[in-house]
Amino acid sequence: MDTLLEVFLLISFVFFLQQTSSQLVVNVKNRGGDVVIETIQANTSNDVVQLQFQNTDGTIVHQFIDYKSEAQVFRAHVLWEEEQGFSQYKPQVLCFVTRFNKNEFISADAMSKLRQKNPTAIRQPEEERPPELHTMDTQVYLDRAGLISPHLTNTCSDAAESIYTKESDIRLWARAPGRDGLMGTVQRLYPTKYQHCHLVEDVTKPCLCTYSLTVGWYPCGLKYCRGKDSTGKYVSYRCGIKTCKRHLSFDYVSKQKMFCMWDET
Repeated sequence: MDTLLEVFLLISFVFFLQQTSSQLVVNVKNRGGDVVIETIQANTSNDVVQLQFQNTDGTIVHQFIDYKSEAQVFRAHVLWEEEQGFSQYKPQVLCFVTRFNKNEFISADAMSKLRQKNPTAIRQPEEERPPELHTMDTQVYLDRAGLISPHLTNTCSDAAESIYTKESDIRLWARAPGRDGLMGTVQRLYPTKYQHCHLVEDVTKPCLCTYSLTVGWYPCGLKYCRGKDSTGKYVSYRCGIKTCKRHLSFDYVSKQKMFCMWDET
């Protein structure tokens, strides 16, 4: 890996840790047997949660959840594959924005209260969720992204022309009061008009790219137990969290095949 790129990624990761008072640091074993360190931080004032980890290939994945706007962002800093001859100083940045359902993750308030007794333990999720495939058929204009979420412009500032979402999600967000102009924040891309990137030979041609990522461990719900109160009456009370693993794939239009060299199948 290029030394300058290593420095860039290290600074990026350290900057994230310094700028957030991390609530939880979790060691998670991935499918290949390597341990990935996840940092999860909750901000109850803004009602947001951030989850970040660095894969063994150097890719940095950042999940940002805005509960108030019902929006979540999956941002990936993807390294260039030097053996393909397309090495550049900065990694490629992709932002995928989807509508957030509140049963996908525990609340920011609950997240902020989590503690772990053994920080060095290797965590395993209790449940593996079914794979998700999202067809991102619209591109978000960065200068208007704040209409989706006030945090989106800052979160995806380095993604520029690589911020994607779904028209169906835009229409659902637009139903909320004061968000009538949301359709003007995106441009339709029509993914079905393009060949998949692995079928395209010319690296300068646009094509349909698939980017996949896995969140190996996250608190996906609360656990409740039943017991007796002081009067002897049976009551339900919160007694822990449920943890899950999540696989996501995003189909989107890449402006050139050279920006999707990982997609070979």
